[in-house]
Amino acid sequence: MEMTGTQTLPVSQQIAWDALNDPEVLKASITGCDLLDRTSDTEFNAGVTAAIGPVKAKFKAKLTLTDVDAPNAYTIRFDGQGGVAGFGKGEATVKLTSEGENQTRLDYSAKANVGGKLAQIGSRLVDSAAKKMADDFFKKFNAELAKRNPAA
Repeated sequence: MEMTGTQTLPVSQQIAWDALNDPEVLKASITGCDLLDRTSDTEFNAGVTAAIGPVKAKFKAKLTLTDVDAPNAYTIRFDGQGGVAGFGKGEATVKLTSEGENQTRLDYSAKANVGGKLAQIGSRLVDSAAKKMADDFFKKFNAELAKRNPAA
């Protein structure tokens, strides 16, 4: 599965960068996330309950930031295990570009592979669920940015 997109964030690049590295903001932005702990400057442990088609599972994941170029870009690698539901592995590259004092463009591209029951339900359903999860993330992320930065 591959996915790319662009979002316009209503905050400065530094505020967007800080939010993308804040476990509380990220946890509030990820649907089904009940755990997001920073274990080092570049690593997080996550717990997310997700339903993809008929498969619903609790995933435990390790997230690792690489190629960090603060406050411009990073790559986030993820490795999630969902027990009998299967697994998901991949990476996403995130790039921030300032578009004025209070606006930032976020470009992302993601690649992921799934296995187990998730792989059996079909790529169209998995791709559709991934797009919905990304859309939901950015709606919640923008709401968190507005809540934490009322002047934006």
